[in-house]
Amino acid sequence: MAIRRLPPLRAIEAFVRIVRLGSARAAADELGLSPSALSRRVTALEEFIGKRLFTRQHQAMKLTDDGQAFYDAVSPKFDELATAVEGQVEDSKVLRLHLGVLPLFGTQRLFPRLPELRKAHPRLHIDIDTSPHLLTRVGDTLDAAIILSKQPDPSFHAVRLDHNRVYAFTSKALVAEIGAAPDEAALSRQTFLIHNELPDSFTAWKAATGMPGLEPVAIDHYDSGQLILEAAANGLGIAIMHDDHFHRSHDSRLAKLLDIEVESPYSYWFVCRPHALDVRSVRIFHDWLVKAGL
Repeated sequence: MAIRRLPPLRAIEAFVRIVRLGSARAAADELGLSPSALSRRVTALEEFIGKRLFTRQHQAMKLTDDGQAFYDAVSPKFDELATAVEGQVEDSKVLRLHLGVLPLFGTQRLFPRLPELRKAHPRLHIDIDTSPHLLTRVGDTLDAAIILSKQPDPSFHAVRLDHNRVYAFTSKALVAEIGAAPDEAALSRQTFLIHNELPDSFTAWKAATGMPGLEPVAIDHYDSGQLILEAAANGLGIAIMHDDHFHRSHDSRLAKLLDIEVESPYSYWFVCRPHALDVRSVRIFHDWLVKAGL
């Protein structure tokens, strides 16, 4: 039976990654390509199918109606092919999981327990990715991820790993200076440290303290929870983070401000595409993570 002619797989991969990442530049970075090389792959795909998939304006690429229809038709098949290939790789000596993890979760909660997983499943090896935009890459360059979110998109299989409270804490030296229960005037003279993944935590904390209009002298943003902890311990500002982050740090330099209970808008979630649970490496990790109660 004759094999039907198909476009280059690399061209389809480039197209799918642009759509899923929402950026040609991000897709080029993921694939290790120059923007021009990525564009050539997309052009080759458009020439093959005879349809314009994107409109191009300056550096932006926007899906056409034909492009959206092509993505809707091809994307599930692309995932099925990836799963089929993964299924054959599973017969080898090593099971490989590509996992996205936020660094602080990895440091405080995952890595201390991974020896248990390694002992139970010595063939399972995990590639760890701490790059930004984890959720957008699940099902593409990542098999699964552990993210901070209010509620993941329902198209994902998602397991909530915890419920959190929001804490404000800083160095003991700064607490001694402004007091453990400072008023709004004192707090307005301080710098607050906010994680990029937790933008609404500060709003929730201000509302719970009865200071919704609090405007600090500055808000410094971080993409690393570990660095926020270190900055707070050195008196560089007041960290707004989860109670779990505070307690698990075991850092004697830190002290809590304002002893109040604030429900966090965010939780840690394990996420993957539903079909990924058919992949043995994903299923093993998923089942262990749920049972381990990290």
